[in-house]
Amino acid sequence: MRLPVAVLSCLLLSPAALAQSPTSLTIEQVMADLDWIGPPVEAPRWTWDSHGVEYDLKRNGSPIRDTFRQELGASAATRVSDDARDTLGAPDAIYDAKRQRQAFIRNGDVFVRNLRSGALTQLTRTLEDESQPQFASDGALVWRVGQQWFRWNGTAVAQAAQAKAEDDPDKAPEADVLREQQLRTLSTLAHDREQREALRRQEAAWRKADPSRAPAPVYLGKDVQISQTALSPDGRWLLVVTQKKGADAGQAGEVPHYVTESGYAEQQEARTLVGRNSPIPQALWLADMASGTVKPLSLDTLPGIASDPLAELRKAAGKEPLKGNRAVRVESDGDASGAAIHWSADSRNVALLLRATDNKDRWIASVDLDNARLQVRDRLTDPAWINWSFNEFGWLPDNQTLWLLSEASGHSQLYTQRGSERTRALTSGAWEVSAPQVAADGEGFFFLCNRAAPGRYEVCRTELKTGKVAEVTALDGGVEAFSQSPDGRSLLVQYSASYLPSQLAVVPAGGGQAKVLTDTRTPAFKAVNWIQPQLVQVPSRHGAGAIWGKFYAPAQLVPGKRYPVVMFVHGAGYLQNAIAGYPPYPREQMFHNLLVQRGYLVLDLDYRGSAGYGRDWRTAIYRNMGHPELDDYLDGLEWLVREHQGDRDRAGIYGGSYGGFMTYMALFRAPGTFKAGAALRPVADWMQYNHEYTSNILNTPDIDPQAYRVSSPIEYAAGLQDRLLIAHGMIDDNVFFKDSIDMTQKLIELHKDNWSIAPYPLERHGFTRADSWLDEYKRVLNLFDDTLKPTP
Repeated sequence: MRLPVAVLSCLLLSPAALAQSPTSLTIEQVMADLDWIGPPVEAPRWTWDSHGVEYDLKRNGSPIRDTFRQELGASAATRVSDDARDTLGAPDAIYDAKRQRQAFIRNGDVFVRNLRSGALTQLTRTLEDESQPQFASDGALVWRVGQQWFRWNGTAVAQAAQAKAEDDPDKAPEADVLREQQLRTLSTLAHDREQREALRRQEAAWRKADPSRAPAPVYLGKDVQISQTALSPDGRWLLVVTQKKGADAGQAGEVPHYVTESGYAEQQEARTLVGRNSPIPQALWLADMASGTVKPLSLDTLPGIASDPLAELRKAAGKEPLKGNRAVRVESDGDASGAAIHWSADSRNVALLLRATDNKDRWIASVDLDNARLQVRDRLTDPAWINWSFNEFGWLPDNQTLWLLSEASGHSQLYTQRGSERTRALTSGAWEVSAPQVAADGEGFFFLCNRAAPGRYEVCRTELKTGKVAEVTALDGGVEAFSQSPDGRSLLVQYSASYLPSQLAVVPAGGGQAKVLTDTRTPAFKAVNWIQPQLVQVPSRHGAGAIWGKFYAPAQLVPGKRYPVVMFVHGAGYLQNAIAGYPPYPREQMFHNLLVQRGYLVLDLDYRGSAGYGRDWRTAIYRNMGHPELDDYLDGLEWLVREHQGDRDRAGIYGGSYGGFMTYMALFRAPGTFKAGAALRPVADWMQYNHEYTSNILNTPDIDPQAYRVSSPIEYAAGLQDRLLIAHGMIDDNVFFKDSIDMTQKLIELHKDNWSIAPYPLERHGFTRADSWLDEYKRVLNLFDDTLKPTP
């Protein structure tokens, strides 16, 4: 299967493409509003009949989106008018067991469509946000509104369940000698109580005998807070996740806003800092909606729950040993719609994902509904930390076989597990499975795979019976996402390339010729002769094997000439940028073209800790952030000097967020190596960052202070001898601007005079204004030009 030649020219890294030189670029052009590139396709979905697709596009110069519909046989899409929006489908539609009906949420309301006739039934019309629809085996549908659950039986909608964090009003009061004395001695009080009890018993009997009545709420008590709930499709069982009411979540940080409409400085409450109260432990309850009984689900059956993987660190820090079970929370689904709790369609099985708050263990457990007992189906433990990715799971159409992703082998792979049988690996290898979907025919799975190279993603399929894995697409490695058509015959694929934002193609589910549907780039952007970055492997001198990266260079190097070097460090830590698809950093990619045009070589590495390379690569930075990564960049510099005429004495480095952190580490810990560095929105002290990210890698400051000292740039600031630019948005609520203020004070105290700081009063972590981007990158460009002095 191949794309048309015109599209392939955007994707393939051909020698001819590499030999091209960029059109003359300016800093104003590459830092302009991204609208000049053309909008990426957003929220793609199939039409109900599988004959067309719908998607959204951002308007030029506006945050407004328009929706377009395109028939597969048509050459162009048409905009859906405002008065026709009631005909739209929605992403993430679900299907019944026979794939004859489709349910979806649109504008917060629930819809069901008959896929044979196309008839659409709107089940709700409210101002609330409905979510988590699921079909039952009998065709009924359940969904959630807050902590209330509703069920449609094919003809009517009824409330099916509700949990309340209150004491049961019918619960007998606790024994009290004075109360008993009053009732014994005063017959009127005893008579009144009996009358109330008779009314209560009558109401309970009527509710139980009357099928037209909604079930009574279940009460968890006033001392808890309900976090999440999940109802079985038949409406009988409700799983409830609670935590202690009023638990201390820690002191929130504050972000001051100085430039405001009011003219006054204003304060924004933001996140807490790492270790300033760990995630609040949670508890599980099983409610039988038929009887109204609620039973706790003990966590004692979780293997390893009572062990402490941090015992030695705790002891070294002089802390009390852990007593009892470790704290546990129920994972949230990746789309944040609710708990990671999945019921089988027949309501006989349920699975949920639990995670220790120290993030050393992850359990997937089912529930023995009759005995209210957890049954562990899979345990994943890691001495570093459990990945926040690759945790999907669910049930096969047989309603008995659990499927799940796990990094147990060192790379995310797909597994099945049935009853008490051992877990069976469906896939294997030094590559990753992500975004799995059970095939419409129920005979296998579709998923994203990077078998050819870590940064090249295609859609793969594996068969349940044979375990055979094969690529279904051949879009040259830029596949981002996909969805199966309602009839199961085709895949709608989102794909991209280095200079091609997310676009759409349709591919037969069994593989075959791809039909390209969109190319939303502007003529001006397509007219530029962009440099195609080379995906390269840099050999590690530090035992890491190969470090994948993107290399930007002139078409021809002048023999004997040494070229100044700029090294880019991507952000997020666990992110992948050496990919065949559209990068997370389109402006930086254009900036790299400008740098090459001005005489530089540019190398962008997926350093250790990056996504896409398996568990060992990810956890290489455990308790030691900034050290393996710097080794990788030093190896990259040596490779440029040895293989591509890089000038060791004229090297610079820059990046944002984690990339800014690494710029600090490079300048502070390897002084003289990089003559200039730009640290954008950088972390200076990991004790100032959030809990969810930092505690995974460095544990918490109270029990692992050494990891924070080793990993925080502010501890190494005395090593600065080269040029440093700090740039930071002042209302950044991810990496607080305070980090850069603290570093400013530290550099003042150290009497350093070769640095500068650029604050941006109206920008958060990710800049949104083109004038801020331009100002920032003018400074970066001037820093490199002034310091590295490339030859014209």
